[in-house]
Formats: sequence, structure tokens, C-alpha cells
Amino acid sequence: MGSSSNGVAPKVDKGVDYANYFCTYAFLYHQKEMLSDRVRMDAYYNAIFENKHHFIGKAVLDVGTGSGILAIWSAQAGARKVYAVEATKMAEHARQLVKTNGLEHVVEVIEGSMEDITLPEKVDVIISEWMGYFLLRESMFDSVICARERWLNPNGVMYPSHARIWVAPIHSGLVDQKKIDYDRAMDDWYHFVNETQTFYGVDMSSLSKPFTEEQRKYYLETSLWNNLHPNQVIGKPAVIMEIDCLTSSVNDILSLQANISSSITAENSRFCGFGGWFDVHFRGRKESPAKHEIELTTAPSEDFGTHWGQQVFLLHPSIRVSQGDEMTINFSMYRSKENHRLLEVEFGCELRQSSGKSLPSFSKKFHIE
Repeated sequence: MGSSSNGVAPKVDKGVDYANYFCTYAFLYHQKEMLSDRVRMDAYYNAIFENKHHFIGKAVLDVGTGSGILAIWSAQAGARKVYAVEATKMAEHARQLVKTNGLEHVVEVIEGSMEDITLPEKVDVIISEWMGYFLLRESMFDSVICARERWLNPNGVMYPSHARIWVAPIHSGLVDQKKIDYDRAMDDWYHFVNETQTFYGVDMSSLSKPFTEEQRKYYLETSLWNNLHPNQVIGKPAVIMEIDCLTSSVNDILSLQANISSSITAENSRFCGFGGWFDVHFRGRKESPAKHEIELTTAPSEDFGTHWGQQVFLLHPSIRVSQGDEMTINFSMYRSKENHRLLEVEFGCELRQSSGKSLPSFSKKFHIE
């Protein structure tokens, strides 16, 4: 998706955007899922309460407050004033929680979009849990950037302050299952076409091509949510993007191109695709660093997964690889033209065996939906 001349994302229909995205966050079951994520909760809790010097006596803006938990913690850590902005009716629940916890004199819940609301003052801290699948799905960071540009004091801090996106080659049995599912769907279609012709005298075969494209996209070209085990990562992870939340612009995240390398670390394995995840850090800023830097990672874990899990990009067919094989990866990612909150990803990969022999290269596109 291209950017406008001033480096901001093109405007979208707010009604459509609400129906496609914001409305989900108006339900308590969805908030509960996020609030039950202990990795997420512990990271934000520790970031705030181990760095109270950033909050005591300060004005705080919580972008997309949801249930209001970050706003409440900010107030409990000593903030003078907290503006908790929420675009959905979840604002009513947040307002109730603030009152229940006796903080209505500090926390002001504002229902409205970040792009439209007005605050009575600049703030010292902007806090937000804006991260989507593979970090940038949902494009909520746009609203955080808007908040930063409009309302953050020149010496203010961002919570989180930095973010990174990672990819690594993986092994996964899902690659076989998705191919089986696709083949079954196509077999069922051709059976349907034959029966419709036989029993009802209508030839449906002209729709076979678009049906094939539809099913291929769904089963073989759309990334999957998964909780990978660390043993499924068969190569060295690589960073494909780093974000400084204090300086990054919308233009910086509209599209991404990266050339990276990795090497296979597992012995005699099947290379079934790529796993992708992110981490964020709470470091403060150079002039006002965090006393205790906190990391929130969504990397594959033996113990604690997150509600984000990992994004899995599967290859069909998979490729047999050995320890020491090298790969050069050309990665690109940009926003879907149909929905700016979704992503399109393309991997190009060249493989070389440890002996120096080249394996077949490939290029494949995926949808993150």
C-alpha cells in the first residue's frame, strides 16, 4: 500500500473499519483472553512498577485502553493524571473498573478514536498494548504514532519503547495436514460439479478455477497461528525489522523489505517453512532510561506461550535440509489493499548445502488474516 505525500496511511472508511476491527474489542471475552496472558500481563506490570520514576507525578496517555488495566496500573504507580482512550463501548466497562478501584479522580476514560479526541495537556508517558499478530497486523501502531506526534512532551517516554520482528526456518507437521485438507476440498468440489451436472443439468465447471484459487489461498497461502515448540525451530533466527517507538513514522511501517541470512542448526530435518514472532522492550529513552529494562517476547517457548503465539508460513512441498546448510532470504511485507489492517508477505529463498551445492530456490506469497 502506498503512502500519502506527508507519509501517513491513506484514510479509510471509519464505519467499515469499526465493523472489521474495533468491534471485536468491545466484548469482554476478548479482553479476558488478553488479560489471561500471563507473559503479557507480567511484562507490562513489571515495566510500570519497576520504573515508577517514569510515572510518579506524571501525565499518562493509554492508547486503546480496553479494560483499563494499564491506566489503572499507571495510576497505582503514582501518575498524576491518566487519559485512557478507547474507541469502543468497552470504555464503559473501563470506566466502571476505574471507579471500582477508587481511581476516578486520576483516570479519565475517553471514548473515541485516538485520531479524533482532544486532550487538555501534553503527556509525559504514552503506554499502549498495540501489538498484533506478527507485530504489525491490525495496524494499531498508526494510532500510537498519531498520539505521540500530537500529545507527547518533547522529553516524554514510550511504553514499550522498542520492538523487533523475527523469522526462522521451522519444521512442522502442519505442512502435510494443510495439503491433505486442500486436496480433500478439491476432491469434494469435483464431486459436487459432477453431481450437479448429473442430477440437475447445470455445468459448474467454469467455477473450478476461482474455487481452486480460493481454496489454495485459504489452505496453502495463508499464514497460521501456532504455538511452536523451540525444537521446531531448525535454523538460526534473524531480525527482519527493528522499531524505535519514539521516532518511527507510519511511512516506516507501511511496507518492509529485508535481506537476511540463516543457517540450519538441526541435523537432517525437513524445512517446512518459516516461523515469525516479535518482542518488545521497555527501555525508556536515552535522556530518561528505564531503571529496570523489561522484555516481552512471543518467541517459541517450552513453558509459557502468549495469546499471540507465532505466525507460521508453510512451504509446499517441504525441503530436506542438513545441519550447516545456508539460506539467503529476501523478505517483503506490505498492507493488504482490501483491508489495511491485514498483511501480505513474500519470502524468496536460496538454499546452499554445506558442501556448496545449491538447492532449488523458491518464492512464495502469504496472507496474514
